[in-house]
Amino acid sequence: QVQLVESGGGLVQAGGSLRLSCAASGRTFSSYYMGWFRQAPGKEREFVAAIDYRGSRTYYADSVKGRFTISRDNAKNTVYLQMNSLKLEDTAVYYCAADPRPRVGVVDWDYWGQGTQVTVSS
Repeated sequence: QVQLVESGGGLVQAGGSLRLSCAASGRTFSSYYMGWFRQAPGKEREFVAAIDYRGSRTYYADSVKGRFTISRDNAKNTVYLQMNSLKLEDTAVYYCAADPRPRVGVVDWDYWGQGTQVTVSS
């Protein structure tokens, strides 16, 4: 089992940047695919980005490709989401997720954090 705690959310102007972090408990962090998802008010949770066990492969939603970068540090049990060129439509609660299976593009991952709010203002 793994517990996830996100941090780094906040209020940022359009065009700005934020870096989200997700710290995971446990000693088997490298056994999990890690992902970021988001949910805006009135909308379903959607996939944002994922990274494989060693960080050698990354996957992105088309809406964030070229602006967001997912990375992980297995020595620190942490996954990051660097968000650049933020847009108003990026406003959402961002969730970190973990799964021992490759679950790219789907939302039914095994473990979830509590979420962190990202608000992009004009």
